[in-house]
Amino acid sequence: MFTVGIEEEYLLVDRATRDLARDPPRELFERCQRRLGVRVHPEFLRAQIEVSTGVCADMAEARDQLAELRRAVAEVAGEWNLAPIAASTHPFGSWDAQVHTDRARYIALAKDLQGVARRLVICGMHVHVGLDDDELRIDLMNQAAYFLPHLLALSTSSPFWRGQDTGLKSYRVAVFDELPRTGLPEYFDSYGEYLRHVGMLVRAGLIEDGTKLWWDVRPSWRFPTLEMRITDICPRLSDAIAIAALWRCLLRMLWRLRRANQRWRIYARMLVNENRWRAQRYGLDEGLVDFGRGAIVAYPELLDELIALVHEDARALGCLAEVESARDILTRGTGADAQRATHAAALDAGATPREALEAVVDMLIATMLEGT
Repeated sequence: MFTVGIEEEYLLVDRATRDLARDPPRELFERCQRRLGVRVHPEFLRAQIEVSTGVCADMAEARDQLAELRRAVAEVAGEWNLAPIAASTHPFGSWDAQVHTDRARYIALAKDLQGVARRLVICGMHVHVGLDDDELRIDLMNQAAYFLPHLLALSTSSPFWRGQDTGLKSYRVAVFDELPRTGLPEYFDSYGEYLRHVGMLVRAGLIEDGTKLWWDVRPSWRFPTLEMRITDICPRLSDAIAIAALWRCLLRMLWRLRRANQRWRIYARMLVNENRWRAQRYGLDEGLVDFGRGAIVAYPELLDELIALVHEDARALGCLAEVESARDILTRGTGADAQRATHAAALDAGATPREALEAVVDMLIATMLEGT
């Protein structure tokens, strides 16, 4: 119970042009595989690479593994004058210039989703938390959906798209929502009901299995975990660990309530979706709705309440420092805030629009390895 595993997706960029590496050499991935084994995977686009930790007993182990993964991919990519960046969109890369990976799964995905799939030049962070009971996973998924916008707000790292500031802190969410079977999860009364719904889609020939449900949180089809998927990938390693620790502790808090015959109130999807939009649009800046109060509350106050809510659980899991470090994100800003600040500073210093975007890529390359 409450083991943790983290998956991150990186974009590969050319150090000379700072543009996406449209067709990196196949030897690069093969070299990563020899070094990292099953912890590295190809992604939908050739310009992407995915890594995953093993099953970690605590956040210190997860941090060490994620740091190793970031270092290894950066070192191997550097042999071809490439670099990974941990951002959910590239500041100026063009989706229509990208090439998808030549594997049966991705060929089928491209054929099925067409232009929607071709726009998927986006990366995310997924956090698995071990829960050893099927019914528990469904029950906690129903309740935990309330907190997903709070985690998205902390993680935002995709303000730019094709060289333009979108005005959103997480444009990745807008792109991903074009796919079917995305967004907040459905509510299910039991694990059996969940399986019946998945089975209906499978029998109709719409999906092969539950891995094609791309909700913001889902019961993993392959592992006994509840997988949080709403977050952007964090340029800073420490931010990723703070958010993963929060997710882990939120689930333990809900489990603790359940053992005491209590539960978190479940609000309608239309209400939680309002907070999801606010997190996507504003990040930390404009607050989220506290539905108990019926009012927008500033994010720093919400985060203080969240940390207090899981304090007992963070102590029990030995990750109180990691949970409390989420306040550092408020002080420094998210990855989206850092990208906008870098872009504005470069323009103020006399850079051209393209040079300012390249400065953002340089900042992301450097931030990728901070703390590793």
